[in-house]
Amino acid sequence: MFMSSTQIGFIGLGGMGMGVVKNMAQKGLSVTVSDLDSDKVDQAVSLGAHKGGDIVEIAAQSDVFAVCITTAEAVQKLSLGPNGALAKMKPGSVFLDHTTVSADHVDAMYEACQAHGILYAEAPMTRTPIHADRGEVNILFGGEEALLERLRPIFDTYAENIFHVGPAGHAIRLKLIHNYIAFANVAAWCEGFALAAHEGLDMSKVIGIISAAGGKSGMMDLYGEATLKRDFTPLMSLANAQKDVRYYAEWLERAGLPGFMAQSVHQTYALASIMGHADESCTAVIKAYEDLTGVEARLEED
Repeated sequence: MFMSSTQIGFIGLGGMGMGVVKNMAQKGLSVTVSDLDSDKVDQAVSLGAHKGGDIVEIAAQSDVFAVCITTAEAVQKLSLGPNGALAKMKPGSVFLDHTTVSADHVDAMYEACQAHGILYAEAPMTRTPIHADRGEVNILFGGEEALLERLRPIFDTYAENIFHVGPAGHAIRLKLIHNYIAFANVAAWCEGFALAAHEGLDMSKVIGIISAAGGKSGMMDLYGEATLKRDFTPLMSLANAQKDVRYYAEWLERAGLPGFMAQSVHQTYALASIMGHADESCTAVIKAYEDLTGVEARLEED
């Protein structure tokens, strides 16, 4: 079992990562951090973390080396190869992958870690940076029960729910399915909201009636009213939504299943990204429709 003396390295201080690090540090764990944004590193240090140097050096010193960055490609770039993190990590240490990646990535990382005598912990998260800050994320864990139990004292510092999904590879697969359904839902109601606004419907009645019937969803509960109040704070960025749906669509194709809906959802987010909304909330997909109609979907001021 990991104790407070366990050395944790953590790479990636975005919306989720910062909250995770804050809770680990403030609950007595020793965590050394790195991020491309030096201001975020300074912020993490102010919350109790230690400032790290070179990523490979952090990996070499860590009992648990965690990453929570943007893409599978970015994780592989910092971890694989003769000068990557895996080559420098201590045998028996843990590579903890909190990044939402592709199914192929998890399979490749599991094999690469085995080759280096390292344990691979697949642990994508759900919920928002607000939940991360409060120590209330959901962790989906894929792998052996024994490894989960070793990591549980760490997870308990920042997770409300820890779900053992199954063997390695199952957690990211479930996460991608979850995210695809969630983002497809956002794309659908954004399209509907934009059409309603174009046709002059009362938007308070639109969201109220949909939320009281079969169109109600968790994503609409989280983001629907904020979208109509023109709040596009990127708790989950449109760029990340596009990335997750792309991974899902590619996986679906490799599985030999038709992906008409997945491709449509991906192209919807891709279009909104090309139109300049990548760094806004995933709900900024509505702006792609509004840019075409010239009408904003908004709630009237009280």
